[in-house]
Amino acid sequence: MTAHPDNGETRGHGFGTGPVFLASISTILGAIMFLRFGYAVGNVGLLGAFLIILLGHAVTVPTALAIAEIATNRRVEGGGEYFIISRSFGTTIGGAIGISLYLSQAISVAFYMIAFAEAFRPLAGLWQESVGIPFDPRFVSLPATVVLLVLVHKRGASMGVKALWGVVAILALSLAGFFLGSSPPEIRPEGLPLVSGLANPDRFMLVFAIVFPAFTGMTAGVGLSGDLENPRRSIPLGIMSATLTGMVVYVFVVMKLARSADSVFLAQDQLIMSRIALWGPIIPIGLAAATLSSALGSVMVAPRTLQALGGDGIIPVPRANRFVAAGVGGANEPRNATLVTSVIAVIFVILGSVNLVARIVSMFFMVTYGALCAISFLEHFAARPSYRPSFRSKWYLSLFGAVMCLVLMLQMALAYAILAMVAMAVIYVLVRRNRSGVDDLTSIFHGVMTQATRYLQIRLQKIRPGDWRPSVIALTPRTFDRSSPVQLLEWLCHRYGFGTYLHYIPGKLEPQSFEESRRVQARLVKTMEERKGAIFVDTMISPSMASALAQSLQMPGVSGMENNTILFEFSVHDPDEVLDEVVDGSRMAGVPRMNRLVLRHGENFFGARKSIHLWLTWHDARNANLMILLAYILLGHRDWRGAEITILAAYPRSDVERRAAELHSMIVGGRLLISEKNVLVIPTDDDVDFQRLVEERSGSADLVLTGFTTSRLEKKGRDMFLRFPGLQDVLFVSAQETIFID
Repeated sequence: MTAHPDNGETRGHGFGTGPVFLASISTILGAIMFLRFGYAVGNVGLLGAFLIILLGHAVTVPTALAIAEIATNRRVEGGGEYFIISRSFGTTIGGAIGISLYLSQAISVAFYMIAFAEAFRPLAGLWQESVGIPFDPRFVSLPATVVLLVLVHKRGASMGVKALWGVVAILALSLAGFFLGSSPPEIRPEGLPLVSGLANPDRFMLVFAIVFPAFTGMTAGVGLSGDLENPRRSIPLGIMSATLTGMVVYVFVVMKLARSADSVFLAQDQLIMSRIALWGPIIPIGLAAATLSSALGSVMVAPRTLQALGGDGIIPVPRANRFVAAGVGGANEPRNATLVTSVIAVIFVILGSVNLVARIVSMFFMVTYGALCAISFLEHFAARPSYRPSFRSKWYLSLFGAVMCLVLMLQMALAYAILAMVAMAVIYVLVRRNRSGVDDLTSIFHGVMTQATRYLQIRLQKIRPGDWRPSVIALTPRTFDRSSPVQLLEWLCHRYGFGTYLHYIPGKLEPQSFEESRRVQARLVKTMEERKGAIFVDTMISPSMASALAQSLQMPGVSGMENNTILFEFSVHDPDEVLDEVVDGSRMAGVPRMNRLVLRHGENFFGARKSIHLWLTWHDARNANLMILLAYILLGHRDWRGAEITILAAYPRSDVERRAAELHSMIVGGRLLISEKNVLVIPTDDDVDFQRLVEERSGSADLVLTGFTTSRLEKKGRDMFLRFPGLQDVLFVSAQETIFID
């Protein structure tokens, strides 16, 4: 055990770079290389094989670079890839990917052990002669798996790393024997087969899907992160060197195969390498070593992923979390997690074939690699000051790797890709249910959203919008004793606009008042989250309501566009002081030419939300379009689904005909999406009691919109907003902008 150089804490076994390289390279140069590379060259030719290697590394190289970058920025603890993903995407999303990753690693143990048994197939005839029963690969794979698992369970990772050295040495000897050998004349091709010589070769993407597991081993060493002395150095160096070594070996292997055997022999004989090698048996021995080392790497990595999942409480069963998270000894050896992994591995070895599961496993690896590349790209985009890796990849390489993972998933096998995504979604729902209240958006997403907002704010400020949309600000000290104002603001800004709600705190900006404002803001944020309200909430400390309003009217819009409307409110039960405050505020809001909305509310709380009445008068030439737009915006919210707008236009008798024709033209032209039966033009004169008329027609309406002007506000004062006492909720509207309805 070795102390971590940064903080003096003990880190597991204190391994160096060697085990990372060995675990990765032994998984890269595994069963697929021995059993399927000949098949690949036979079906797609040398050029096709090169393209497969290129595509495979188009995924693995960006992923390796991304891991190297992330690992040099943060201390990577136990759990390897899961730790990196969960600390970037959050433990809920990371947990869903982590469980899928763990299952892939655990089932991979069975996959490699079944492939290990294939190395003994040349002895099948001798077995049947000696025992008298047909050879079944499970006669080898099952006891070999049990022995391997018992050894790792008893001796731990230190034994596994020691075994890796020997296994990799045998693997190197087998590859040397292959490269030094020459094929018999009867199987050699005529010239170099750049393309397949088969009459009906398998399609390229099918071959790629079969061969792709060969490229999934480069992150095997990352799972040892909790046992490394210096993961920030060992992980990048180990996986990058393993990836590049594997790529070079792959290129030379396919070149040797293409030069040594005809397409027919390559496609049909899965152990064709043994016919080319200097000594044939060295290939089954190398295959056994490769598959054994891959299984050994997986059986060391998978329990550590499960242990990290349990430590974060990801598994839906709390007792199971405690069980798998428990470690043994100073190295925190994951004995219980190894036991669980052993059970899974043995079950799939007994099944004898994991073709279906192996393809899903490949999909889960794709998801993991895509997530790692996406993290690197998002970190570049987020530009967080705390993200300072000593090794940097390029953002376009990480983005390319993430996109390639998604594209290749869909191209390799659409059904399996969909099945993997559905399985991931189910796991996510289960994890999310067990972790209610946990936010998935960690600092990486916060940084990305901050950068995107910064860019959009600057761009929006330079662009003058063509269509009007509400950017409404509300300021009130009466937040927690009424809900109608914030509800109206939510409706107006739900989809078409942006709302800023400020709670006013009277007083000077002092430490005590500031701390109170932070507590109030946290309460507001929680309330909005519970209401699922899409508005921005904050607090405003100021000596007076007038000074607070002056500050609010001059503050920039949070959405990137200027605030163009202000919402005032008062209850029918409020004292005159509140109403005077609203009147003074409305006057002040006219200075910066803000549209003014004044909500008068009582106990009705917008009734059944089925009827909105708009009253248009000869005073409302400027207000009419704003009132109409606000009414339509309200109807766009689900709370007002099924409601109707009724326009009541009260004009002097001499002007009725012209106004009626204008409204009719707007309806026919589609500028007013309303039935003509809901438009009523009412002739008025001095003999008509307008207040009584409005109350008779709209007394039962859930919300009434009526206009006011600055001149009438100056003339009437608070009486302006006390009109029509027989109505329920009323929104007084004064437009300071020229708004068009196209």
